Amino acid sequence: DYIFYTDWQWTSFVVFSVSQSTMLAVGAVYYMLFTGVPGTATYYATIMTIYTWVAKGAWFALGYPYDFIVVPVWIPSAMLLDLTYWATRRNKHAVIIIGGTLVGLSFPLFNMVNLLLVRDPLEIAFKYPRPTLPAYMTPIEPQVGKFYNS
Repeated sequence: DYIFYTDWQWTSFVVFSVSQSTMLAVGAVYYMLFTGVPGTATYYATIMTIYTWVAKGAWFALGYPYDFIVVPVWIPSAMLLDLTYWATRRNKHAVIIIGGTLVGLSFPLFNMVNLLLVRDPLEIAFKYPRPTLPAYMTPIEPQVGKFYNS
């Protein structure tokens, strides 16, 4: 269980940093370039934050600890992207390159804070054994010394 929780936290940080920063940059830039509406990235990030709160609640309802799902810090990176779009309105390639780079570099940094707030995986593993543990892997008490006096 300890390995499960440590792997889950590290994997979720790495995989989600790459995938979610890409989703934010590509989705928001695509929408901003076709609509011309600044502030789109922050709006998108707010929606994704609320969506992640819902997902966090769903995992909690399944019996996982509350901090099993860490809500990503989307909004500051999105604000950087909106500022980049505002500053480079004349050049569409600049918002893609500069904004995408800012999101890609800032998103993992902002989310590092989340890793500091997550409880120790060893503590979580003892308090919350995985509910999906198969029957044949359920730990049994050792029988050492049971017949010592007989």
